[in-house]
Amino acid sequence: MNFEVRPGGEDDQPSLATIQLASRAAAQWDVREYFRYDLQVAECEGRVVGFAVARRVAEGESELLNLAVDPGFRRRGIGGRLVRELLSKHSGTLWLEVRESNWNARNLYKKLGFIETAKRPDYYPESGESAIVMNIHS
Repeated sequence: MNFEVRPGGEDDQPSLATIQLASRAAAQWDVREYFRYDLQVAECEGRVVGFAVARRVAEGESELLNLAVDPGFRRRGIGGRLVRELLSKHSGTLWLEVRESNWNARNLYKKLGFIETAKRPDYYPESGESAIVMNIHS
């Protein structure tokens, strides 16, 4: 499957909202906020099929805020490619939190070289689920 990764723009807002809503394990934030940060989208045949957003939090440290792929396009390398694109732009340490139960995401991050460093109990207010904190040094 061919897809390209490009910076996201305001025209992508409806697609981002739809993908995020269909991705129950993803953070459910106001997608308009993503345009303030480093937003990358994956596009296949003119359609946005995934996105990742990161922000710089300090010199040499960034945070992956959200990653979501349209359910019909998962397990095709899109999530990994989006994260690698962010890693190429954010030197230093990239941090993230992932739901403890989200084994698919945790395995993807481990495959990309992230390591689990901590656990945050009751991190997700809607479920009380814990978050696993992970990072990678690039």
